[in-house]
Amino acid sequence: MLTAFTRAFRTPDLRKKLLFTLGIIALFRLGSVLPTPGVHVQNLAACFDQARNGATGNIYGMVQLFSGGALLKLSVFALGIMPYITASIILQLLVVVIPRLEALKKEGQAGQAKITQYTRYLTIGLGILQSTAFIALARSGQLFPNCQQDVLLDPDNIFGIVTMVIIMTAGTSVIMWLGELITDRGVGNGMSILIFTQVVAVFPSELTNIFQANKFTFAVVMIVGVFMIAAVVFVEQAQRRIPVQYAKRMVGRRMYGGTSTYIPLKVNQAGIIPVIFASSLLYLPQLLTSLFPTTDNAVVQWISQYLVRGDHPVYMVTFFVLIVFFTYFYVSITFNPAEVADNMKKYGGFIPGIRPGRPTAEYLNFVLTRLTAPGALYLGLISMIPIVALAVAGASQNFPFGGTSILIMVGVGLDTVKQIESQLQQRNYEGFLR
Repeated sequence: MLTAFTRAFRTPDLRKKLLFTLGIIALFRLGSVLPTPGVHVQNLAACFDQARNGATGNIYGMVQLFSGGALLKLSVFALGIMPYITASIILQLLVVVIPRLEALKKEGQAGQAKITQYTRYLTIGLGILQSTAFIALARSGQLFPNCQQDVLLDPDNIFGIVTMVIIMTAGTSVIMWLGELITDRGVGNGMSILIFTQVVAVFPSELTNIFQANKFTFAVVMIVGVFMIAAVVFVEQAQRRIPVQYAKRMVGRRMYGGTSTYIPLKVNQAGIIPVIFASSLLYLPQLLTSLFPTTDNAVVQWISQYLVRGDHPVYMVTFFVLIVFFTYFYVSITFNPAEVADNMKKYGGFIPGIRPGRPTAEYLNFVLTRLTAPGALYLGLISMIPIVALAVAGASQNFPFGGTSILIMVGVGLDTVKQIESQLQQRNYEGFLR
C-alpha cells in the first residue's frame, strides 16, 4: 500500500488532487481551533478541561462528535458538519413524502442539483438555530454547568451575541463550500472526508487521557479497537450479489444486450444513518429534563431515571431497538424493489429463475429483508459498545472506539481508498490490492 501511495504522488494530476485535499483539511482544522470573537479564551479553556470527560453526556453530544471537539471551544467551525448532515437526512425523508421532491429526484442531474440547493438553504437555517442555542447556553452558563466562570467577554452585549451567531453560521456555510471543493477538485467525497477529519481529530487526546489514567486500560482499548475495525471492515465490504441477465435485442441494425451483471446488496445497506437517527431521538428526553430540572411531574421523573442515563438497561434496550427500527425504515425508503424490477424489465433484464415484473420485486424485497436483519443487529451491537463500556467499566462516554466513530472512519476510509485505487488503475498503475 505504501508503494501505491508513492506512485499516486508521482502521478502529477493525482498528486495535485491529494495535496489540494490535504490543504483543505488543514484549513478546516484551523477554523476548528480559531475562537469566535467575543469568547473569553482563558475561561473557556479552563471550563473545557473541566467538562472534557462529560462532553457527550449532554444534549449536544452528537454535534460535539461531528465538530471534532470544536463545539465546546466555541470556535468559528463549532457547529461542524452536523447541520449539513441533519439537512441531508431531512431532505431524503421529505423526498418520500412530498411528490414535488420525488419528481425532482427522478429528473436526474438537474433535479438533484435543485435538491442540493434546498439542502444548502436548510443547512443555513439549522446553523442559525443551533448557533443561537449554543450561544444562549454559553451566555446562561448551561454550556458548562459545573463551571462558574464566564466564557463570554460581555454576555449582555446583544450586538456581540448576534455577531457570534452570524460568524458560526457563516462557518457552517464555509464548511459546505470546502466539502464541495474537495469533491470537485480533490479526492473522495468532500463532506465525508470532513466528517472523517472531525471524528479522527479527537482520537489523540482521548487515547492520551486513557494512557495517562491507566496503561492496562489503554492496552485493552487498543486491542478492542483493532478487532472492532477488522469486524467493521469485514461487514462493510460484505454484500449479496443478485445475478442479472440481459436478453439480446435488436435496435436498428445493432444487437444490444446478452450481458450478465449483478445487483450488489450490502449487508449494511443503511450505513451510519440509523445510529444518527436513534441518537438524535434519545437526546429529546435529555432536552426535556434540562428544561424541567426540578419538576414534580411523574413522567419527567420517569424519563430522567430511565432514558437519560446511558448505563441504565432501559436506555440500552431502547437505543438498540431504535437502531434496528430505523435501519429497516431507512432501507425501505432508499431501495425500492418495485422500481428496480421495473427498470430491469424495461431494458430486458431478468434474474435467472425469477419472472420479470412483480415476482422480481417480491424476490428482491425478500432478499433485502433477510439481509437487513444481520445489518441492523450489527449496527446495534457496534453502537452499544461505548454504552456497555460506560456501564461495566465506568469508562467515559468519550470512549474513542465508539460505534459511530468506527463506522465513519472505516466507511469513509474505504471509499476514499477505492477512489484512489480506481484512478491509479486508469493510469495503468498497480493499485492497493495488487
